[in-house]
Amino acid sequence: MNPTYIYRFVRLFLVIGIVALSAITILYTSKVTYPFIIGLIIAFMINPIVDFFEKKTKMPRSLSVFAALILIIAIFTGLIILLVSEIVSGANYLARVIPQHIQTLIDYTEQFIGSQLIPMYHKFTTLFNNLEAGQQDTIMENVQNAGKKIGTTAGDFIQDFFSNIPIIIGWFPSAATVLIFSLLATFFISKDWYRLRSLAGRFAPNKMKQSGSKIFEDLRKALFGFIKAQLTLISITTIIVLIGLLVLRVEYAITIALVAGFVDILPYLGTGAVFVPWIIYEVVAGEMNLAIGLGVLYLVVLVQRQVMEPKILSSSIGLDPLATLVSLFVGFKLIGFLGLIIGPVTLVIINTLHRSNVFIDIWSFILGKNKEY
Repeated sequence: MNPTYIYRFVRLFLVIGIVALSAITILYTSKVTYPFIIGLIIAFMINPIVDFFEKKTKMPRSLSVFAALILIIAIFTGLIILLVSEIVSGANYLARVIPQHIQTLIDYTEQFIGSQLIPMYHKFTTLFNNLEAGQQDTIMENVQNAGKKIGTTAGDFIQDFFSNIPIIIGWFPSAATVLIFSLLATFFISKDWYRLRSLAGRFAPNKMKQSGSKIFEDLRKALFGFIKAQLTLISITTIIVLIGLLVLRVEYAITIALVAGFVDILPYLGTGAVFVPWIIYEVVAGEMNLAIGLGVLYLVVLVQRQVMEPKILSSSIGLDPLATLVSLFVGFKLIGFLGLIIGPVTLVIINTLHRSNVFIDIWSFILGKNKEY
């Protein structure tokens, strides 16, 4: 065999081995180092704010990091307090009106049982008595099997629910520990950001440093763009819901709009977690005009989300709308909710590697054409 082809196969397997080893290393080390990975990501995202404080206020780097963290924590705390206060206000309103709604449901249920279920029961009893003994036994056996299956399923669900309560309670100390370590890691990484970057650059070849710098910058823009896009989508949803509820003259429209905007980030459910039960109740309560209005509003929110999400994401992170949509779907299917973030980020990395000619350089290395390696 030609030695050239042998060398190419060796280089090919070398590249595959390095990629596979790197992926395995990242996968296993991330299980024990994820608080520091979170800290690295946070430090990466707040670095422009830290630089701003350091340059404009002439504060030391460590104090600038501390100020940036305090600012971000204060913003999130303020938003949470605002949301909680609105929810509490709405909850007080619901506490006043829910008894009336429950009574409405009870009246509707009694009417439904009296007018529908009881006549159906009598018809079924008449038909059942006219069947042969074997047919009656078969029906009763199927009913018993269905009852046992429902009972077993309900029992398993209740058992799993209560058995997971200690796990959920035990998660809080772990989450608090992760949060503390992540914040400490963020502080120390951000404080020594440029020193660590310079240290990492000493061990990387020039070609890798050039590509890495471009990937790093594009990734930073993409992450901020993704956050900006999600905030834009949530804001649009909240505004549309608020306007719609004001037109429908619904009380506590601001509270409901904020909750709808918050749950809009949930995959599959989204604003449907608010509107679908609400619409069903209004239909049961006989408020058809309000139910139709809510249905139209929900349809408008749903359509605008599906239409605008790929466009806003693609314009914010610089990707093709179809490719962005595919990355969102594939990411969610493979990883779940985090896939909605990791999918577009992965696409950004691949796109940046392509634009940085990394794939061409790797292929040239495999073919033995790039003497720089």
